[in-house]
Amino acid sequence: MSRAQKKQADLIARAEERIGHQFSSPVRLERALTHASTRTNTNGNYERLEFLGDRVLGLCVAELLFGHFGNATEGEMSVRLNQLVSAQTCSEVADDLGLHEFIRTGADVKKLTGKRMANVRADVVESLIAAIYLDAGLEAARSFIHKHWKARALAEDGARRDAKTELQEWAHARFGVTPVYRVTDRAGPDHEPVFTVTVEINGAKPASGESSSKRAAEQAAATAVLEREGVWQRPSGQDNDRDT
Repeated sequence: MSRAQKKQADLIARAEERIGHQFSSPVRLERALTHASTRTNTNGNYERLEFLGDRVLGLCVAELLFGHFGNATEGEMSVRLNQLVSAQTCSEVADDLGLHEFIRTGADVKKLTGKRMANVRADVVESLIAAIYLDAGLEAARSFIHKHWKARALAEDGARRDAKTELQEWAHARFGVTPVYRVTDRAGPDHEPVFTVTVEINGAKPASGESSSKRAAEQAAATAVLEREGVWQRPSGQDNDRDT
């Protein structure tokens, strides 16, 4: 085995350990982790797998919701489903697994940042689900999905829409303005930052949120306003003095 082959085999083994599934055909995993921009790739890319994985994910999450929310309306389950299969949730799962360490892309894609790279990570998660499904069947794919989606699916705020979208619609309807988000503090080391973001709405009291990413901090700030103003109900047991 050449040095390059050994390096690739070690990479696949680490990815399998991280994912929690050993592939009978490692080529499937390699394909699921390969973006179309990779020029040296000989085993294909994840585009077709992404198509299949999206459907497998939708089926398993719908099945999970149907089984756990016996009194929920079709509308509520649809909101939950849309949130759980969204690119944002899939990219969060990718980040939980640290998949960015294994994704193969061309040089032009490596330069992408922010939302576009988040979309790549989301696509890889869907492709990975398809690879597991093709490698070991629906039960293996369902097990992977339950492991990474069940807690999200059963969360009290799982039927909520995206907080920033909800707040923007509320601010437009109430005050005729658009919320403005500002980073008001950054703490912690570079590898583990904590951002504080304040959202300001002309006519309403500002609120702040903290998280390890600016996007998540913005969502936390938007959520704080929505709960304070009674647009959303604060989950039970949560500190009523959270708003700032």
